[in-house]
Amino acid sequence: MPTALVVDDNRHNADILCQMLSFLGLQAKPAYGPRAALLSLKESTPDAIFLDLSMPGIDGFEIMAYLRREPRFRDVPVVVVTSDNQPETALKARRTGALLVLVKPPTIETLERVLHTAKLI
Repeated sequence: MPTALVVDDNRHNADILCQMLSFLGLQAKPAYGPRAALLSLKESTPDAIFLDLSMPGIDGFEIMAYLRREPRFRDVPVVVVTSDNQPETALKARRTGALLVLVKPPTIETLERVLHTAKLI
């Protein structure tokens, strides 16, 4: 079963996204903020990462830059899930290493298409 790390400082958002991904067949694990994400990534390498951009301390762009520098994470697809629907934000996220950018809240149909695109289901 493919694994996903869901990174969001909002517990409710992270938990709902984990439930949706689990429904679609992934083993989804929440990380409630950037520090929790970095700790989780030290323990294991997920098959995909769903990442919020706006978080206190270390933002999603910084986490993506770290992921792209580290050899074991370079090929892990990162899907940004953000409430920011500005085209500049999406462009910056893709240039930083995001496979796709979704605006919150994503639908189950959108997530299913994303998982097919990332070849996770």
